[in-house]
Amino acid sequence: MRGRTLVMGILNITPDSFYAGSRKRGTAEALDSALEMETAGADIIDIGGESTRPGSDFVGAEEEIARVVPVISAIRERTAIPISVDTRKAAVAEAALSAGADMVNDVAALRDDPGLADVVRKRGVPVVLMHMRGTPKTMQENPEYADPVREITEELRSLVQNALSLGIWEERIIVDPGIGFGKRLSDNLAILRNLDLLAELGLPVLVGLSRKSFIGGILDKPAEERLWGTLAANSAAVMKGAAILRVHDVAATADLVKVLHAIRGGG
Repeated sequence: MRGRTLVMGILNITPDSFYAGSRKRGTAEALDSALEMETAGADIIDIGGESTRPGSDFVGAEEEIARVVPVISAIRERTAIPISVDTRKAAVAEAALSAGADMVNDVAALRDDPGLADVVRKRGVPVVLMHMRGTPKTMQENPEYADPVREITEELRSLVQNALSLGIWEERIIVDPGIGFGKRLSDNLAILRNLDLLAELGLPVLVGLSRKSFIGGILDKPAEERLWGTLAANSAAVMKGAAILRVHDVAATADLVKVLHAIRGGG
């Protein structure tokens, strides 16, 4: 029997992430939010200092470090909850891990910064490899797939093989199909319908679809009104085998996971 799906709470230390409710300004506000997420049922806190929404601009490593490291340090002083740093830069990952982070969530899957794989390998921490064609700046410029599930699965397989060749242990790799990252509405739906097919990779699957534009496309609602659509989509992801849900709304998602786990027979 599969274990319970884990809930990863999103903590954005950015001024421009697509969902305004996730933006935290200052260490004190971010710390309060992290502690609230833990109380609400988060298993992991994912902290990012660079928005990767469609069309977003690159943030330099120095600025990103200045945003995330004080927050990570403050959280680690108060709680032992696992912390993930959402970054594609080696310098940021190194600083974040030194400050108390436990894993790396890389939307570029070790392709942007050659040094990031070395940091992950030397530190011996888990890493999330996400599927994306292009960059956050360009990824939604006419994405096209003939067979999205097959193509994404094969491209993730290649990314995993690359990580293995760089000395990262298979047991420390998590894959993310990159819902909303260079995907059309039809592609995102195909991924969710066939998420269980990613199991052939033999690795835990992280799903991040919280309040994203494909849900807005279905409901014709802004990000602020996409909670119920997000819960519906995350229900499908859990039943299809997602190991981790990356979400803005921890309390609602934690309840969702508990009920679905009981339905699956997990008690």
